[in-house]
Amino acid sequence: MSRLTPAAYLDHIRSESARFRAVLADTDPTAPVPTAPDWTAADLLWHVAAEVQHFWTYVLESRPAEPTEETFTELERPQDASYQDLLARFDELNARFIKTLEETAPEEPAWSWSNDQTAGFTYRRQAHEILIHRLDAELTAGAVTPLDPALAADGIDELLDVFYGGKPDWATFAGSDDHVRVDAVDTDTRTWVQLGLVSGTRPNGDRLENEPDISVVPAEDVPAGTEPAVVIEGPAADLDAWLWRRRDDEGIQVTGDRDIYERFRALTNQAITDD
Repeated sequence: MSRLTPAAYLDHIRSESARFRAVLADTDPTAPVPTAPDWTAADLLWHVAAEVQHFWTYVLESRPAEPTEETFTELERPQDASYQDLLARFDELNARFIKTLEETAPEEPAWSWSNDQTAGFTYRRQAHEILIHRLDAELTAGAVTPLDPALAADGIDELLDVFYGGKPDWATFAGSDDHVRVDAVDTDTRTWVQLGLVSGTRPNGDRLENEPDISVVPAEDVPAGTEPAVVIEGPAADLDAWLWRRRDDEGIQVTGDRDIYERFRALTNQAITDD
């Protein structure tokens, strides 16, 4: 599928950040976040401002160097800060993040934890990061609004390809004949996922041998005549939120081999920590 343009990702970062902030401004700071039970609304606000957008601002400002404990200063949350103080801090850090993106061409070299070592990674990743955390904020407030279908469809591909299907340089993936296809019916986008095994030797010398894994296959690379063993279909927003474990599977249809589906789901139903 075609990705969104960097300008579109940046527009989404602006609008989703604004919605995130507006929702939390009217939410009890002690309200629990249902999708992150250990967090309150205030914790979610600080996470996005200081642990996500502040970090990626630093990455872009210091590009292409890799952030290290010696070079990156993590912000400490003031113990006596009021909720209004945290909102003001969000405004400051969010404005700086957006300004830094505006001043950074997406093709410029920049560190990331993925194979994409350009600033374009940050554009795309952070559009999806703030989209999902906006949903977290709305779930906390009980005021959920629709996700943009085009961004959600791109989010399906990003999550399956970069997070669950991404491989380090030392890993080798051996694909099987088993394929799952995820169809976003409202955007007419299809993501092909191949099940297989990954092997390799980690930098520390530990050996990974034939561990179950997945890999996204571009539609043009799927052999002619290949039929998916499983088809998962629904609106893009529902599929994106479901894959991110932000909603149940109501309204999502699954057809095909149940065993292969369960294997796919086991590999795509794990907590994600990278921002």
